[in-house]
Amino acid sequence: MSLAVATLIDVEDLRVEYRIRRQWHEAVSGVSFSIARGEIFGLAGESGCGKSTIAFALMGVARPGSRITSGRVAFENHDLLTLPERELRAVRGARISFVPQNPITSLTPSMTCGRQVAEVMHFHGRARGSAAIRETLALLKQVGLPDPPVLFHKYPHQLSGGQQQRMVIAMALACRPRLIVLDEPTTGLDVVTQWHILKLLAELRDRLGTALLYVSHDLGALSEICDRIAVMYAGQFVEVAPRAELFERPRHPYTRGLLESIPRIDRPPGERPALRSLPKRAGLAPGCRFAPRCDFAEQVCRTEDQRLTPAGAPHRAACRRWPVYLSSAAAPSADPARRPLSHDRSPQPGHDAPTLIDVCDLEIAYRRRFWPWRPTADDAVVRGLSFRISEGETFALVGESGSGKSTVARAMLGLVPVRAGSVVFEGRDVTLPIAQRPRRLKQLLQIVFQNPDASLNPRHSVGSILRRPLAMFHRLRGEAARQRAVTLLSATQLGADNLARLPKQLSGGERQRVAIARALAAEPHLLICDEILSALDVSVQASIITLMRELQRERGLAYLFISHDLSVVRWLAHKVGVLYRGQLCEIGRVEQVFAPPYHPYTELLLTAAPRAIRGRQAIPQAAPRTLPALPGGCPFVQHCPRRIGGICENVVPPLQAIAPDHTIRCHIPATELRVRQANLAGMT
Repeated sequence: MSLAVATLIDVEDLRVEYRIRRQWHEAVSGVSFSIARGEIFGLAGESGCGKSTIAFALMGVARPGSRITSGRVAFENHDLLTLPERELRAVRGARISFVPQNPITSLTPSMTCGRQVAEVMHFHGRARGSAAIRETLALLKQVGLPDPPVLFHKYPHQLSGGQQQRMVIAMALACRPRLIVLDEPTTGLDVVTQWHILKLLAELRDRLGTALLYVSHDLGALSEICDRIAVMYAGQFVEVAPRAELFERPRHPYTRGLLESIPRIDRPPGERPALRSLPKRAGLAPGCRFAPRCDFAEQVCRTEDQRLTPAGAPHRAACRRWPVYLSSAAAPSADPARRPLSHDRSPQPGHDAPTLIDVCDLEIAYRRRFWPWRPTADDAVVRGLSFRISEGETFALVGESGSGKSTVARAMLGLVPVRAGSVVFEGRDVTLPIAQRPRRLKQLLQIVFQNPDASLNPRHSVGSILRRPLAMFHRLRGEAARQRAVTLLSATQLGADNLARLPKQLSGGERQRVAIARALAAEPHLLICDEILSALDVSVQASIITLMRELQRERGLAYLFISHDLSVVRWLAHKVGVLYRGQLCEIGRVEQVFAPPYHPYTELLLTAAPRAIRGRQAIPQAAPRTLPALPGGCPFVQHCPRRIGGICENVVPPLQAIAPDHTIRCHIPATELRVRQANLAGMT
């Protein structure tokens, strides 16, 4: 698409400071950029670099504990930073809308989801009454939510994390704004749903000329949708370029480091991340802020500040040595931190490894309550689920949003009731509600939730959050507890200075690392990780994965790793279970599941996942947009391109043993699946 000439929003010399321990620290340092009408502008960078702060500034908002010290945000020739609050309220939601990173904290828990979307239209006078309801149902369908009339009357806590995010996106689209600011909008979504959201946003831009600021650490998503991308580091822009140019020939070492740190399906697991550990702002050099992590830095780089300068039209980079770097970037690095390693993933537990937890024929249902004159009904969300996790093993559970992954985790912890089946932990039946479980069992089974904003107490400091499990399970108090808390923070790449901070004073990625540290404080035998990496940038993802491997090797720790990111799953897991609508379609060792023959649904997920670091994602041509009512046979039958006549609709698929420890639930013989999928073998 050719970019529109007219500028919609222009940011000039924006500077934002945060107050920490009675001192002001600069978080955004003189950032300038513009977004044209109909342009999709991407903003990439690691957690804490200032991306979300810029996103809020485009709404005329200074986050709590911050102040905008200088700059101008001109939207349609009006400076948002000087507009009265009354005029700003008329702009927000109607002409500029915002999609936050964590949907559960932006949805009102006491109001049904449909009413919240309709309320936006009512407030800005776009539609009311039945017209607003019709518009809302159409929006819910557009963003790929299943059964909009039912979801209209549900509350936020009754939706999965991905469904909550799509509901927030529908709210942002309600008034057809001219600019949408998206802060990590697809972070918690599976690859299929992510593709539909990206396609929806691109169609909105093409149809209505809506401009987008897309903030994300997911470079795969940015490569799919953006026209231009800015890479941000420590409060400054280090590179700005058109999408194709940035991915094909990055001019800044930091950009290439981000690209090389991305886990990929077509990259062997076990490679070390390309970036060194992220230093704190206080430890940054007075010159180029990236110099402590840069292989090409000279002494002058540590004393002279680097600003964006032309680096070959239409490229700009904040690097004085970019010509030298560009000419040598293709050469292999001698830096040990960049050298690929052998497969350093924890060894695969043998067949004689003791079973730590055994989930057998698990069935979970939620009670759905209708109006008083209609009866109640049970919605079975998980059916006949069985798997085992051995000591020291990582078992990954993958699938689309709403498939039941988090429900399974909560049932294993006793947080939701089980209608049938059993959960046996270390030889003991623990199919009990959480209130009836002994303290020792609660210690050995720990979970890290998807949204740290909802799981961390906003009124408690990080130190208080970490000291509680230390006191509860290990009787540690005082200085001993403080030292242990510092060790836990260090293990998750956080400094001791965070002990006194509140969760709201941390970035989204930093809050998730605190949640991980809290779970590790109990020293569990099984750690359930529910989308724990979705809020983290690629370099921190790599460090957390490295940490998890080390803990597994040292302590024999086992993981149930719930994720929609298949690249990370291949990097970390030993075994994989593919879940669709509460049923396991395929289960096996990671190298088996990621190679033909696949279940047709596994094939869809692998096709939708990003293949290459530089370039566009491979897009599933027949990806489902909604989930219809469950048929009597195979749950995937409505979307399967290989379904067989009336068999798949009416007969439950049998389990096929493809290899030892590898089964597929499908009517199609394994030999036929292998032949039909031979063309996909190259992607693994």
